[in-house]
Amino acid sequence: MTQSITEAKVTGSKLWITIAAMMASLMAVLDISIVNVALNDIRSSFSVQLDQIAWVSTGYMMANIVVIPMTGWFQRKFGVKNYFIYSLIIFTLASLLCAFSWNLTSLVVFRILQGMGGGAIIPTASTILISRYPKEEQGMAQAFIGLGAITGPLLGPSLGGYLIDISSWHMIFLINIPVGIVALIILLKNLKEENFFPSKQKLDKYGFLLLAVGLASLQYVLEEGNRNDWFESPIIVLFSILSLACLVTIVFQQLESKEPMIDFRVFKNRNYILCTSINFILGTTLFGGSFLFSLYCGTVMNYTPLDIGILFLKGCFIQLLIMPLIGKIVNIIDKRLLIGVGIILVFISLWYNSHLNHFSSQFDLVFVLFARSIGLSFLFVPLSVTAISFVEPKGIGNAIGLFNLTRELGGSIGLAWMSTKLVNHIKEYNNILNTHVIEGSFQLNYQLKMMEHMIYGKVDNTYKAAEQMLQNRVSLQATIESFNKGFLTLALVFLLSIIILILIQNPKKRVISSEGFH
Repeated sequence: MTQSITEAKVTGSKLWITIAAMMASLMAVLDISIVNVALNDIRSSFSVQLDQIAWVSTGYMMANIVVIPMTGWFQRKFGVKNYFIYSLIIFTLASLLCAFSWNLTSLVVFRILQGMGGGAIIPTASTILISRYPKEEQGMAQAFIGLGAITGPLLGPSLGGYLIDISSWHMIFLINIPVGIVALIILLKNLKEENFFPSKQKLDKYGFLLLAVGLASLQYVLEEGNRNDWFESPIIVLFSILSLACLVTIVFQQLESKEPMIDFRVFKNRNYILCTSINFILGTTLFGGSFLFSLYCGTVMNYTPLDIGILFLKGCFIQLLIMPLIGKIVNIIDKRLLIGVGIILVFISLWYNSHLNHFSSQFDLVFVLFARSIGLSFLFVPLSVTAISFVEPKGIGNAIGLFNLTRELGGSIGLAWMSTKLVNHIKEYNNILNTHVIEGSFQLNYQLKMMEHMIYGKVDNTYKAAEQMLQNRVSLQATIESFNKGFLTLALVFLLSIIILILIQNPKKRVISSEGFH
């Protein structure tokens, strides 16, 4: 009888396999966001229009989210070891090709190739560590993967800015080469998969086409919607309809299949669908909040990319200490309690963030990151373990792939949502504040006289200069109010996770079986 991947044994040094998995995961997640700070430099290098350069990010994310839900099928077909190594090779080679791109088209093509490799890395790394670690150490396995999955979006923009400062945009891709090579060497020497027999299940070409078109269209809408006034654009409307039609069709098609390529039946599991819902909200908050925070530091606080990088390091280093600790205690303390603590801490961080202004100290900014980092550490490990605690071993790869997909989709929605809201809020608050600056009012004249006095003798026309200073103040205040509203919105949305948490069953009664893996 043909054995499946769930009956194979993943063996080798836990330490070295973990190190390689963490290196690959951090590298793959970083490349989702690290390129964003280099877009202007890339645009200048290739002399392309502003609306074209976005495809450097869009192409990667499209390939990324298409590959992630296919993880289970590829693992059954090639084995977790082979699939992980092939994906890492593709990602590393594509990174090299990206660095040596000769025009925008070549860079987008290589970014799509890079996204195909990167999309497989995190879910497959999770499957490998879950397979390699005994059942009592599943929390620790998830903690190690969590360090890369959570730290990547936080450090991506700042690390990218630092690399561009000291070199050029090519460095954000070249830095992947030594990391990828070292990870490959470690895996080839230490990762073993015994008794694996490839699945005879054929690729569902119709289902794969629906998946690829549906998710790619959705990602295009999320990436380009804000730049095209959303549903005012016929192209956005077209891709929205196409995405909805394809994704609804593939769900029903896979549910009716006796051998589904993607098993959506896992969502019948109560804990899985509840944890996946929180994971979706987590992705929205993590990516959306990181986007707002990085932009806030640069726009309002006038921090340089290097300043922002140092700020993130100060605020996020605690994750390196807290995440392994949570992995140790996750099977001792009620996982729902840990998730609840994480939700409250992330909420406090976002709420505090919504009350900052341009007079806020660096301590205030570090505190926001510090509280959020601890909260995310409390969330990621117990949430991941609880999600798959009642999933059968044969469905682990499929479940992890879909679990990761929800966080990525949540992140894409969070970025698109916050980007749109920020632009709209700035216009709204500018109009509101400008209505209070009524020409001829006592307050206006008083402010202008004070400003004229401050700059007397420094400029030729003190009145015009004072008017410009006042307008700058209004614009700054409108920007701050807009950022604060965005953070507060994310805080309130994330607090809804508490309602979902109440419905989760205690997973202590059952831990993932590791039989057949060891």
